[in-house]
Amino acid sequence: MSFPFYVNPEQMTQDKAEFARKGIARGRSIVTLLYEGGVVLVAENPTRLNKLGEVYDRIAFAGVGKFSEFDRLRKMGVQWADVEGYRFSRDDVRGKALANVYGQIVGEEFTRSMKPFEVEIVVAEVGDPDMAHPEPDGLFKVGFDGTVSDHEDFCVIGGSVDNLQNHLQSNYRPGLSLAEALRLGRDTLQRAENGTPDLPAESLEVCTLDRSRSGRRFERLSKDRIRELLA
Repeated sequence: MSFPFYVNPEQMTQDKAEFARKGIARGRSIVTLLYEGGVVLVAENPTRLNKLGEVYDRIAFAGVGKFSEFDRLRKMGVQWADVEGYRFSRDDVRGKALANVYGQIVGEEFTRSMKPFEVEIVVAEVGDPDMAHPEPDGLFKVGFDGTVSDHEDFCVIGGSVDNLQNHLQSNYRPGLSLAEALRLGRDTLQRAENGTPDLPAESLEVCTLDRSRSGRRFERLSKDRIRELLA
């Protein structure tokens, strides 16, 4: 009679965490910052595969790691938000609730599957003072193990996070204009270990959640607009 091969659960968890971290570290970083008009998401992305996307009226998504996995999570978030908005109201779809949903999905995959998701994601939400129960702008990071963390002012995922966080802590200030926030985001990405020095506008993917827009707050900036803001 043969016995199943035994693996220490603690060692298995450590191995899965190390596997996920390596996959995420290979991805280029994404910086999300609050500015005076809302939230701006800045990614180094020379490809035509979007790392940033819209989820709902006031909510955006950013993902690093394995594209097929975080894009599937983005689509799941869109479906969840559509259902919640239909069941209740559009104002009831909140970024914190979506981040918790993502945390449950990613956490269950990490616990039950031999291969965890190789992803880190950010759920960004711009506040609306005209809502019945307004909330401030929010940045929620979901780790590869399903851990959800709330960030103020800015958030970095992918690549050499510690170095980029230190740079932002030293240079970020509340009330930045969109142009100032974008320049700070690009300067931060250029400092990544796997980043590109003198990062051109053509290699940037930039999206905003603009509080001044009516209805859908999400906007994807064109290359011409990015060059104009960086000039």
